[in-house]
Amino acid sequence: MMTSEGAVDGSWELTVTVTDLMKEKTLRVKGDLHIGGLMLRLVDALDITHNWSDHGLWWPDKNLWLSRTRSTLDQYGVQADAKLCFTPMHKNLRVLLPDLQVLDMPVNFSKNVFTVVIKLCKELGIRHPEELSLSRKMDREELKKNKGVSATRRTQVPGLANANGNSYDSGTLGSPYRTPGGTLNTPQGTLMRSSTPGHSPYVMGHSPNYSFNANGTMTPGSVNSLSFNGALESLSLSSSPSLTAQNAFVFLYRPRNLAEKARINAGWLDSSRSIMEQGIQENDTVLLRYKFFSFYDLSPKYDAVRINQIYEQAKWSLISEEIDCTEEEMMVFAALQLQIQQQSLLPQPDHDSSNQAEDEIDSALTDLQVSLEGSSVSHSGDITRTPELHDSLRYFKPKKFGFKSYKRGYFLFKDTHLHMYNTVADKDGTPALKVNLKGCETNADVNVATQKFNIKLFVPSHDGMTELWLRADSEEQYAKWMAAFRLASKGRTMADSSYDQEVKSIISLLGMQHPAPASPAPSPGDVNFQPENYVAPRFVRKMKSGRQISQRILEAHANVRDMRLVEAKLNYIKAWQTLPEYGLTYFIVKLKGSKKEDLMAVAFNRLIRMDLNSGDSLKTWRYQNMKTWSVNWEIKQVQVAFEEEDLAFQCLTADCKVVHEYIGGYIFLSMRSGDKNQSLNEEMFHKLTGGWHEHTDK
Repeated sequence: MMTSEGAVDGSWELTVTVTDLMKEKTLRVKGDLHIGGLMLRLVDALDITHNWSDHGLWWPDKNLWLSRTRSTLDQYGVQADAKLCFTPMHKNLRVLLPDLQVLDMPVNFSKNVFTVVIKLCKELGIRHPEELSLSRKMDREELKKNKGVSATRRTQVPGLANANGNSYDSGTLGSPYRTPGGTLNTPQGTLMRSSTPGHSPYVMGHSPNYSFNANGTMTPGSVNSLSFNGALESLSLSSSPSLTAQNAFVFLYRPRNLAEKARINAGWLDSSRSIMEQGIQENDTVLLRYKFFSFYDLSPKYDAVRINQIYEQAKWSLISEEIDCTEEEMMVFAALQLQIQQQSLLPQPDHDSSNQAEDEIDSALTDLQVSLEGSSVSHSGDITRTPELHDSLRYFKPKKFGFKSYKRGYFLFKDTHLHMYNTVADKDGTPALKVNLKGCETNADVNVATQKFNIKLFVPSHDGMTELWLRADSEEQYAKWMAAFRLASKGRTMADSSYDQEVKSIISLLGMQHPAPASPAPSPGDVNFQPENYVAPRFVRKMKSGRQISQRILEAHANVRDMRLVEAKLNYIKAWQTLPEYGLTYFIVKLKGSKKEDLMAVAFNRLIRMDLNSGDSLKTWRYQNMKTWSVNWEIKQVQVAFEEEDLAFQCLTADCKVVHEYIGGYIFLSMRSGDKNQSLNEEMFHKLTGGWHEHTDK
């Protein structure tokens, strides 16, 4: 454009589509115009009385919100050929909760996912939103193929590249346990939001009326909806409506093998980017799920919704076979589920007025806290003497080919070391076997009915993981040794103050598996007592007779029929946490220099390399020995430096950002202290999980 003096002023025409009006507006701008100024000029040019405060600029071709209002067009790389949209930032999102209820909720599509989850959880009354995240629904075909290394990464645009211009960024602040960190907490919120006349922004859809099409998108269909203008309790999030397994399977993954369990995790959204930048559109359905299995400060007084949603996610993970368990364990879970359904129909004691009920729940919470590897239980103990165990046990060292042949030996356990002698007379000599159980994997193989109390130990060694099975002779012996091994795996000894509670917790879980006279069958009007709604399909196929399954469930129910509602839910969660697969998030990876595919499991305190076919543990790396973790975005390789070695791999089933975020997220959760008033440090979360020096504006 020429000025009156004939000089070129450097301006050019920019076209912006106003989505509310479905019209385009052309403005003459310069590259030094900042985004806030552009929006002001656009609103002035429209000359329409309207509240534009919730609008922002979206760049479809770059898949980017221009959210930094002080940045200029030049800094964002906006030129004359750019087509921008001026559109509302808050749009409707259909959220599928862990209990499979569907809520239509207004969400800010320009904020990063972590911020969105915090806001959602506050409105739903769920404390500690850092434990949850959003995932897109994967369809059946996507579970059959890998898509990780070729998955698209965010487009690098000016302002998003790192400071030195390369694509190798560290997601660490040094050793995680030496990282100065913020404190965490989130005040619980209630769903009290005013609505426009005749319409509520919160709609609960009854799950059976929804379905997913071939692309994994939820079809609107005919939906029986209920609008809620009142309190949170109206949504029944603390006690979910009953849902049959047949209807639930519409929403649930039913993985057939470990590979499919790994591919599920491709659906997790990037917490550092906005929903819209990840292809989520208005009225799309996303899954709100517990992503990090490290539950902090569970309180019946404040966490009725949270405890229920964790229970519901646990329940459906077992019934859908996303997590495996034995037949005996399944009957215990079914019995607890039946008790929970019965108790949900009865009035429950007020936590503030019933001391006895409070004591029972406090006991259940203590047991649950002990079972959490991320617990804040004190590690203090008698420093002058470390307790030890010594007893006769049967042992077995599996070989690739051979029969199970248990031998009797004399075992001594002290500190974190296990010593084995051929006989008690040899205990003062050199042990036939000595292993350090720090960092080991402990799996239970128990059947109370047949008096089988096996402990499977996978012990780190130079050649990977050495396997050792021990068989106890009684419940009490099993509980003592298993409790000691679990503490040793975390680097703790029997002097730890949580040891006795761990033993008690194990005995309590075994007690629920004892055969007992069947409790009176529930009346048809009380609960929908169909066996297939309580156990995984493989047990239905195995037992064939519904009557047989019902009888087994009722026998197990006799052991839990005195539990109140919250106590039963907490015991369900506690039993869920004892399963070998609990808290393991799988990815199919290819290690640097290797041609074969491996299974990598990310847990709250360690990485585990596993056999893709059998699921056997091959090697474990503990976060406490980790120095740095980072991603090379050019080749999409996760790189983790431990004290003893470096680990590098490409992820074949999800974007490498998902793996990186899991590691950083668990480090973030481990930094939570015992201070119940700590605040949630969003900046620290993004530093540990983002892998970029700069993040999308919150």
